[in-house]
Amino acid sequence: MASAVEREEIADRVVRGRAFEAVVWGMPVVSFELMYQATRQAGGGFNQVVYWPGLPDWKNQTLTPNPDAIYLMPFTDTTDAGPVVLEIPPADDGSITGTVMDCWQAAIEDVGPAGADRGTGGRYLILPPGHTGALPPGYIPMPSDTYSGFALLRSILRSGSDSDVAQAVAYGRRIRLYPLAQAADPPPTVFADVSGVVFDATIPYDRRFFASLDRMIQRESWLTRDKAMIDIVKSAGIEKGRPFEPDAATREILDQAAADAHAWLDARYETIFTSGFYPRSQWALPVSPEMIQGQQTFFADPGSYPVDDRGVSYSMAFFSPKHSGTGSFYLMAIKDHDGLPLDGRNTYRLTVPPRAPVTQYWSATIYDRATHALIRDMPRSSRSSQSPDLTANADGSTDIYFGPDSPAGKHGNWVPTRRDGFEVLFRFYGPQPPLFNKTWQLPDITKLT
Repeated sequence: MASAVEREEIADRVVRGRAFEAVVWGMPVVSFELMYQATRQAGGGFNQVVYWPGLPDWKNQTLTPNPDAIYLMPFTDTTDAGPVVLEIPPADDGSITGTVMDCWQAAIEDVGPAGADRGTGGRYLILPPGHTGALPPGYIPMPSDTYSGFALLRSILRSGSDSDVAQAVAYGRRIRLYPLAQAADPPPTVFADVSGVVFDATIPYDRRFFASLDRMIQRESWLTRDKAMIDIVKSAGIEKGRPFEPDAATREILDQAAADAHAWLDARYETIFTSGFYPRSQWALPVSPEMIQGQQTFFADPGSYPVDDRGVSYSMAFFSPKHSGTGSFYLMAIKDHDGLPLDGRNTYRLTVPPRAPVTQYWSATIYDRATHALIRDMPRSSRSSQSPDLTANADGSTDIYFGPDSPAGKHGNWVPTRRDGFEVLFRFYGPQPPLFNKTWQLPDITKLT
């Protein structure tokens, strides 16, 4: 028979193990909650549109954001408001690429030219769970399993000029968000400008993670697919209808469990890159096919629930499109051509071949390898085919440089780095067939010094 001390040690190990599982399982909803908390701290709230009225800088501390597009993020809540209308303007003097998601970041539907309205514009009607009321004509229904959710919308630039940036901002502000109950006379949409603050939604791998998870469990109903987690999170002190008040010993265990999960998720993240997008390539699609299918279908496959892969994906990014490879496509690299981790003390070159397979633009952005956010206090984090001072080579290719110092005569093609490790995300907006049939290939990043 186990002694009292042994029983206590076993209990602590159980809490630590179950808290570890809660971190992996809860990653997408905690990421959402952290973005909402950042919204509140910036003065915004639900049923408002958070936006950056210009190209985002490092203060946008979400996970792998795009600094070469205008970001607009409507946060919605149907708990009291009932169905909420999101109006997307027609693609006339602008274009929106984006997706509406529930609070678990499962895709409900894409919007804009690559979405359900096909560029004609549309009134998307976000419905609360179990909604049974009659739907008015002229709306695109968006049934959600959760009361809260958000949309990630990118207003696409025609070029990187100041005038076209301003035009993309003006176009994005044509978005409308209001309760269906007020559709006859919609109130003005509230746009919360968060450009002047540090919008920090990076993942805290300590007890704060569980505080965010508790807020979401108190807010939302349990989904049937997740009911097996009720007792798991209860072990960590999270129970619907009860305050989250872990004692000092439990707080220490939660810190340890979150650190364990961080190390495990990071190690699993690195395995993504063992299967390159091209043969013997360091570039990889940073998400598993099973996870993509799950998030796009609300995990409809009864034999699949890739919680581990989902945890990895949302530890380094947010947002999931409903339809892959239509509006945008991404490749990630964490190592150079020789298989060595990208190090901000070195200088690297990426040569983008001519005739990149995009109808809109491409961009290469660097992120802090530790946080997956933009590197803090940097003057810029990316170069794109629309960067006004970008210089192409005579054959139409473009060299992008990553390093602590600008190479001579290459300042417009340079992205500054720091001493620490970094990663590069290459985006294709309006991707075309040569990308997917791989007749056009992105070469590895090469170390110069």
